[in-house]
Amino acid sequence: MTNILETVLDVMKTLVDNEPKPPLHIGEAMTCWTYLTMLEEEIASVQIGLNTTTDIELLDALHGSMEIATAQSNIIRDFMLREGVSLPPVSEKKPQSDPLTIPMGVKLTDDEIANALSIKVVANYMMCATGAVQSVRNDVGFMFASFQAEKLKYGASLKTLMRKRGWMKIPPYYVPNGLPTQ
Repeated sequence: MTNILETVLDVMKTLVDNEPKPPLHIGEAMTCWTYLTMLEEEIASVQIGLNTTTDIELLDALHGSMEIATAQSNIIRDFMLREGVSLPPVSEKKPQSDPLTIPMGVKLTDDEIANALSIKVVANYMMCATGAVQSVRNDVGFMFASFQAEKLKYGASLKTLMRKRGWMKIPPYYVPNGLPTQ
């Protein structure tokens, strides 16, 4: 599905992005700055997860998140530098460690790792939506729309894994008075 969306976005971009490029407005610059910060924090969180879990499916999901977050981070960092926007301070890279040497009580469970990752993906998805709709410049809007499409595709696969493994946190179901419960 991402390929179709990417294709549509690429076609639309060629049709409407021949506009002159004014400087970023403050909202665009702030959203870029905030999103880069969020991506770098996602990367740090994923590194912690990679150092903590031995679950093959969760490791695969973490590697997928790392790949997307790193690629998007590089794109937006380069964009910000070209536009003259200062880069945010970010967390340092985490060194690799052996998950089997982390003491219990300190070690995150696979459930905790998956839910923390899910929260970061949802927050990043929402920031992309904000960036896409508040952008005046088409190139900025399209950049955030493509980031959002990648996060949506990834989030769907993460949700499938979390449901399969029983890690999804679901609030109680709402059943209005008078309706039968199942």
